[in-house]
Amino acid sequence: MNNELLEALNILEKEKDISKETLLEAIENSLITACKNHFGKSDNIKVDMNPETCEYHVYAEKTVVEEVEDDVLQISLGNAKMIDSKYELGDIVNIEVKSKEFGRIATQNAKNVILQKIREEERKVLFDQYYEKEKDVVTGIVQRYVGKNISINLGKVDAILSENEQIKGEVFQPTERIKLYILEVKATSKGPKILVSRTHPELVKRLFESEVTEVKDGIVEIKSISREAGSRTKIAVWSNDPDVDPVGACVGLNGVRVNAIVNELRGEKIDIINWSDNAAMLIENALSPAKVISVIADAEEKTAKVVVPDYQLSLAIGKEGQNARLAARLTGFKIDIKSETQAREAGDFMDYENDYEEYDEYEEDGYTDGYEEASEYGETPDYEEAPEYGETPDYEEASDYEETPDYEEDPDYEETPDYEEISEDKGISADGYEGQSDE
Repeated sequence: MNNELLEALNILEKEKDISKETLLEAIENSLITACKNHFGKSDNIKVDMNPETCEYHVYAEKTVVEEVEDDVLQISLGNAKMIDSKYELGDIVNIEVKSKEFGRIATQNAKNVILQKIREEERKVLFDQYYEKEKDVVTGIVQRYVGKNISINLGKVDAILSENEQIKGEVFQPTERIKLYILEVKATSKGPKILVSRTHPELVKRLFESEVTEVKDGIVEIKSISREAGSRTKIAVWSNDPDVDPVGACVGLNGVRVNAIVNELRGEKIDIINWSDNAAMLIENALSPAKVISVIADAEEKTAKVVVPDYQLSLAIGKEGQNARLAARLTGFKIDIKSETQAREAGDFMDYENDYEEYDEYEEDGYTDGYEEASEYGETPDYEEAPEYGETPDYEEASDYEETPDYEEDPDYEETPDYEEISEDKGISADGYEGQSDE
């Protein structure tokens, strides 16, 4: 029997992942419970069990007395002397209890104690196993729809994908495998209750960690992430190694890495930008693919004013304000986006760097205030290009042509038909004209 018990404990340890010590403790408690049901008391019951061979003995500790009042706790001196002559009054005698003597009810109770302990330990093991995976990504198999919720099998336990954590428009078929983010693991009387999500921003981050080696190793760090599940996600990445391009590492060769994540998210668009400690540069990157003219960021108030070209305003704001909304979440700034025309009409465009950069440049060169007035209208003054033409070598070589004109050396000019016609009309020959000029 001991060999069978040992083999059974080893099987349970492998299948249920319950330690043998815990199972032996359950058996010990079951024997004590059986003794309590059989004798009515278990305060003096002691179980001696060998964990190696699974041999066990149950003893009832009885006190030696002159006159027995409670045969469960006491033994007479005469009976104690029959066991061993050394016993005296007040000594403790260990009387072995045979488990075969237990009745049917006591045996059934002992069995229930063991099964209950096994179930409790199994639930505890499952809870500990999935509690370690909390805030992580797991692969689950779609089981069935329970109302608007979905039951997902994670292997040894089922999880619930609630309606709020589902991406709108996503429809799953039974036995389909999907990636899920574990939100919370709760311990209940029926086992661990696991809540999972498909909409959490951390799901995208964990998918990049599993797909991109540089992110998993810590070379590339995902600094911030903002997501509107099922539509678009923006992530800001930073490289701790100057030789590694963070955006390129996340995109992969021909986009193979990011495309694998996009396919898992059922076509959700992902924008990957470079992180910057400079708030203005970070906001400019976050508003991509829109081009930005200027950004003024207030780090204390967490606000920013952004000016974009007129034709880029709708792109910067995005469909229903999505691009601006995601950029604000990504950076943590409240972003006010204006077109160039709107900024000029509001009168605050002079505050932006594009206007006064040129002013500083010409002030250093010693130009008059007249340029400042012209710069307001965006016109380019004439004298801006004058120094360039003054240095042109073509004008210096022009003096050579004044000394020796080409038409004096060219014999073709002497045969010009225009001069011949004029000389015939007026009756003056070409020789005569030259002679007059000599005089």
